[in-house]
Amino acid sequence: MNINDLRKENELIDLFCNLAQIPSPSLKEADVAKYIKNYCDEKNISCELDDYGNVYIYIPPTDETKQPLALSSHMDVIGDDAPVNVYLDDDGLIHAKDRTLGADDKAGVANALYFAEFLAKSDIKHGGLEVVFTRDEESGMSGIHNLDFGKMKSKYVLVLDSDSLGQFMTSGASYTLASLEVHSFKGGHSGIDIADTSRENAAKLIADLIAELPQGVFYSDENHNVVTSCNLGGIAAGNVNVTNIINTDAKASYSIRSSSREHEEELKDLMRFQVDDFNKEYEGIAHADLTFEEHLPPFEKSWDNYVPQMFEVAAKACGVNAEIGSFHAGAETHIYANSINSKGEKFIPFLVGLADVHNMHSAEENVDYKSMIKGQEILRKFFEEFNK
Repeated sequence: MNINDLRKENELIDLFCNLAQIPSPSLKEADVAKYIKNYCDEKNISCELDDYGNVYIYIPPTDETKQPLALSSHMDVIGDDAPVNVYLDDDGLIHAKDRTLGADDKAGVANALYFAEFLAKSDIKHGGLEVVFTRDEESGMSGIHNLDFGKMKSKYVLVLDSDSLGQFMTSGASYTLASLEVHSFKGGHSGIDIADTSRENAAKLIADLIAELPQGVFYSDENHNVVTSCNLGGIAAGNVNVTNIINTDAKASYSIRSSSREHEEELKDLMRFQVDDFNKEYEGIAHADLTFEEHLPPFEKSWDNYVPQMFEVAAKACGVNAEIGSFHAGAETHIYANSINSKGEKFIPFLVGLADVHNMHSAEENVDYKSMIKGQEILRKFFEEFNK
């Protein structure tokens, strides 16, 4: 089967291909948003763009006693605005010729949009559906940061942005930049001043301090999933081509990731304690400064197991084993998890996989079309369970 025959046979795959063929690098998503708006207008589905260019779709409830659900995906992709020519290989994988496909996250957009169309013409009793398509997830998350959460009615949000069918992530790690600086008060000549005990080389001092600071996994849960970690990014001190100077300044950077604020604060306190010890030891000779800058808040696990259990049931009914777990990276789930809806409720988001996407962000990126179809099946079954 070639891609054209497959598109004629399956509306979801045709929709995905139409979306994928519209180039949409970060902050250049206008054509995709326009396509979605036209699609919804043709289907008589309520759809609007906010002032930032995010898309908001609303299917009103048919049963006010039930609660609404939100689906969320991002419209931007890694890649440029060159043409996207899709094709199907012999293994049932959809590719783009000589470039990124954009299945991250056009697969999520297609599944959510197709489901909205299905629901709009169905007779299912439900509490309403909200669908959000954001801009600029890949480069700065400015889309979701400019989203008006105050108009959203849903508490539960499925962020359709995982790369594996059946994944259901209940927490994700923050990203905090830790910056360490060491300053020695007196430098000097590496020969003449080397015996002066009032002089210490900042490059050596920061190396000693780094040896005492945490590196790698700091805390794991009972299933051996990484919860909190600390990674040394780089060290800058002196000049490898100049050896006759006692260095006075050195810097290092760390990435801290954690899906638990409690354990992240434990890690930070330990690092602060070790830096304080260093400053006491070298008082009057050198001083170290440690600063933290949060770039992405943690997506902490909710103790509400209602939705994960329903997803597991829905996936099993569709012949898929759900993978309920945590991921040690960032996504738009993190912003939802730290925001509130129109009712003053804190969102409870989940990162969900409704397709198998391989080699994301590369020229070899592809998606298994059968997994995308199965993902739609799971989504529909889940929605039924959610509205029972």
